[in-house]
Amino acid sequence: MAKKEVTHVFKIMAPGGQATPAPPLGPVLGAKGVNPGQFIQQFNAATSKLNGKVVGCIITAYSDRSFEFEVKSSPASVLIKEAAGIEKGSGEPNTNLVGKITSDQVRKIAEEKKADLSAASIEAAMRIIEGQARSMGVTVEG
Repeated sequence: MAKKEVTHVFKIMAPGGQATPAPPLGPVLGAKGVNPGQFIQQFNAATSKLNGKVVGCIITAYSDRSFEFEVKSSPASVLIKEAAGIEKGSGEPNTNLVGKITSDQVRKIAEEKKADLSAASIEAAMRIIEGQARSMGVTVEG
């Protein structure tokens, strides 16, 4: 059996369990040599329990048009917005605060993101999440 040659490795963000081959996802996949219909079917099956929550995905495309993908956790900003109950972050985070989250919520987000963060401990991961929250105009209490 011939060795598969990697042609592309790229990242996408898509709603878990609800992705469609329509733009913007389909054209990106097609341009990189991945069959959009096949990918969407496998991606939605793998992320069906997330039901619309945006997740990251790293896709490795091979020369024979086969592919592999790894589903990552949701971006920290999505998790912070969900915890704070806000639509979007602040355009002026130092002057215009848009929401509040507790340190327990920060710990929960840090535990969910721990595998994707370059943090040695859960406390270090919490500091990363707190910094992201501050840059979005969300204060951390507690």
